Amino acid sequence: MKRLLFVLLTAILISCNGKAQTEKETKNMSEKKYAVEKTEAEWKAKLTPEEYRILRNKGTEYPHTGKYNLYFEDGAYTCKGCGTKLFDSTNKFESHCGWPSFDNAIEGTVEYIQDTSHGMIRTEIVCAKCGGHLGHVFDDGPTETGKRYCVNSASINFVDTDGE
Repeated sequence: MKRLLFVLLTAILISCNGKAQTEKETKNMSEKKYAVEKTEAEWKAKLTPEEYRILRNKGTEYPHTGKYNLYFEDGAYTCKGCGTKLFDSTNKFESHCGWPSFDNAIEGTVEYIQDTSHGMIRTEIVCAKCGGHLGHVFDDGPTETGKRYCVNSASINFVDTDGE
């Protein structure tokens, strides 16, 4: 009986420690400083409600509804929050997943964060300059990189090659 009680208490302590670690990691991520910092009021003034929901609250747009899902012009895709160039159009491909997909990001422009929300283990991608949520990256891409950066259209802008 004592052994069973010991095992149960050990399991509870390990479980609580794991939860505390997760909360600590989450807190540290929200305290990270980025080159572009704005108050929530400033973000809300700059972004539409849908852009704010996605970029600042880690939302997701419905599949097959985004402006850039089936958009294949030459140019670059920038962060809607701060204007940082994130993806080149040469890295965009049709993935049939319902969101704009890229096989690579411009080096140093995207941060990778483990995301365990919704009972899944995924890799969230955020803008390295402002921390805006872009989407997720998966290891199931059809190109040489094997990556599929699945991005919300509402988190990016397109800049025509001729317009730069």
